[in-house]
Amino acid sequence: MVSKAAKNRLMKELKAVQDEEDANITAKIIDDDITKWSATIIGPIDTPYEGGVFNLDIEFPGRYPFSPPKIIFITKVYHPNINANGHICLDILKSDKWTPAQTVRTLLVSILSLFADPNPDDPLVGSIARLYKEDRGAFNKKVREFVKEQNDLLTANK
Repeated sequence: MVSKAAKNRLMKELKAVQDEEDANITAKIIDDDITKWSATIIGPIDTPYEGGVFNLDIEFPGRYPFSPPKIIFITKVYHPNINANGHICLDILKSDKWTPAQTVRTLLVSILSLFADPNPDDPLVGSIARLYKEDRGAFNKKVREFVKEQNDLLTANK
């Protein structure tokens, strides 16, 4: 259960994401519960993730904004900083690096920027980080195959 102040902040943050003209990021509340959101990120142009549609779940703890939200990818992503369970290795999502000055929009933009600039030196999936560092062409090809497969699944499920 979040406080009234936290609910008000979450409503403002949701409005900020929804009012943003950045078509690469969207968010909405799930089941009329302000602490549960669904977000979508579109893969950035000029990256191997271009054109990909990536869905995430966001859950806000009772201590939000003093504790970070839990964000996981629902869509499978081939990335050194995102594992098969959708967990994300991103410093600002860690409790010791989190600050209440962060917003959902800045988190989503940071996650989006991971597509353009992975961090293979702090990987969640070592084998993908190795491929990224050793053979960027093979890495990019694998990403594009993954993106196509996930987009095909999304289309088939509509």
